Amino acid sequence: MKTTVTPAPERSAEHAPADSTKTVRGLKQRQLTMMGLGGAIGAGLFLGSGKGVAVAGPAILVSYIVAGALVILVMWMIGELSAANPASGAFSTHAQNAFGPVAGYTVGWLYWIQLAVVTAAEAGGAATILTGILHNTLDGAAVPPTWLLGLIFMAVFTTINMFAVSKYGEFEFWFAFIKVAVILAFLLVGVLMLIGVIPGHAGGLSNFAHFAPSGLSGIGAGLLIVIFAFGGTEIVAIAAGETQDPQRSVATAIRTVAWRICIFYIGSVFVIVAILEPSQADPPEGPFAAVLNVAGLPAAGNIMALIAVFALLSALNANIYAASRMLHSLSQRGYAPGALMRTGRNSVPRRAVLLTVMFGFVAGILEAIFPGRVLDTLLAIVGSTIIVIWISIAASQITLRHRRDRPNPGVRSTTYRMPLFPFLSYLAVAMLVVIIVVGMLDAATRTQLLLTLTATVIIAITGVFVTRRVPSDRADLDADADADHSDHAPTVR
Repeated sequence: MKTTVTPAPERSAEHAPADSTKTVRGLKQRQLTMMGLGGAIGAGLFLGSGKGVAVAGPAILVSYIVAGALVILVMWMIGELSAANPASGAFSTHAQNAFGPVAGYTVGWLYWIQLAVVTAAEAGGAATILTGILHNTLDGAAVPPTWLLGLIFMAVFTTINMFAVSKYGEFEFWFAFIKVAVILAFLLVGVLMLIGVIPGHAGGLSNFAHFAPSGLSGIGAGLLIVIFAFGGTEIVAIAAGETQDPQRSVATAIRTVAWRICIFYIGSVFVIVAILEPSQADPPEGPFAAVLNVAGLPAAGNIMALIAVFALLSALNANIYAASRMLHSLSQRGYAPGALMRTGRNSVPRRAVLLTVMFGFVAGILEAIFPGRVLDTLLAIVGSTIIVIWISIAASQITLRHRRDRPNPGVRSTTYRMPLFPFLSYLAVAMLVVIIVVGMLDAATRTQLLLTLTATVIIAITGVFVTRRVPSDRADLDADADADHSDHAPTVR
């Protein structure tokens, strides 16, 4: 018998009672797709990709292909989990359903701390780049201090995140659209340079004659740089909880986001390594600007620097959103103060937003007082969080898929399913293990991995005591969501 699940009234309206604790499904599918793209296309591509080219040369493409394949696998797993249970707690909720309250508590708080730290870093990074542009263009005129610009950015995007989710989604849609348009324009310019329509590069593909100047060690080092640049795609799982028709929207977003990210990243890096020597690929203004300078385009450095500012601010906007929704979910399950679950009349968890940005404000102020000490230390602690999150996603998907399929073997139990299960799921786990092993061979990455592991263990220990005090009916708020959302849902192919 086929049944239809009707959303509760408070989740289908844009406005809710003043004492509501629910968010609403106000995001459209196109907004979800662009949020997934925008979350992954950030400064890691516009500025950080040059570091990988400098380390590995053209062989960095191998690192990007491996990382891109892993991202696709993780996105497919996210798609299955989110279609079965489109909750704002996302992978925290999935980990709780798979392994119990302590796992959900640990994943949720680790992710929130990471995003809260990163918001301060992104605001500071955007302010630093913009300050440099202003110094170059205003000829010594008064330029606001970096710390002040950073705080202004935090205040502006706090305000944006107070809007109803439909308005936030539209803003982020166009923010992400700008980044996508820039990448497409860059790819077009690069192709025209390689075929000789735009002068400046007469070498064709000669750079590939020395494909791997640093050998396998360069590819491995490049992989460590590349893998962290792909972080941000997981926002699709969090936004699924506020998306209209989440089963279909998530399936469509996953299918489009995964391959587009790979094309944008791999295509852009192909242009960079084809036109620039490894020694030219990591200038202060970034490799995109270096390519445009070769093409002789005027003010290329400042143009791409502005795009990098847009990229950082878009990521800042998305991370405030994702962190506040995770904190709201933790509060609903009893793992954070109850006051944080309250939403305003536009169904936005404003207190969760404010606590998130307050952390960023304090970290930004301390960084201004003690430059180079506060954020660097915090980023080192949470720097490998994405690896922990992806491992939790893989483990949850494997566990919950087996659990769903066991009662009814051969019956399609979710609207979106991981292809070639369980082979590809275990392949993703194996790839993550290899990345950890490679990372442990590098001194700086090893320190970061160990610090993140230490933070994870400390959070888990606190979770043991906190979750014991939470009534089981509250902690299991989403435990039955898989059945509610998927058992009788229409198949999405």
